[in-house]
Amino acid sequence: MPKAYWIAHVDVADAERYKDYVAAGAAAFAKYGARFLARGGRFESLEGASRQRNVVIEFPSYQAALDCWNSPEYRHARAIRQPVSQADLIIVEGYEGPQPA
Repeated sequence: MPKAYWIAHVDVADAERYKDYVAAGAAAFAKYGARFLARGGRFESLEGASRQRNVVIEFPSYQAALDCWNSPEYRHARAIRQPVSQADLIIVEGYEGPQPA
């Protein structure tokens, strides 16, 4: 079963209040087996629009990624995040096929 990923691009308007979101989201992420692969950090925008922060979160399955998004724990965290940030977020299923030579 392929893993799945949340890919988020976020502009944060209030960094102090955003910390409350990070703390609140921890319970949901732990419950659904999330692992952060990228969480902010340095980046280079090569094409298209970009935001201040880029986040990639790995989940053990597509269903786990969806369940986390829809969970009461994450709904609570999301309610904290939305007034203090703008985000684009997608869930994408991982690829387990052959790699190019």
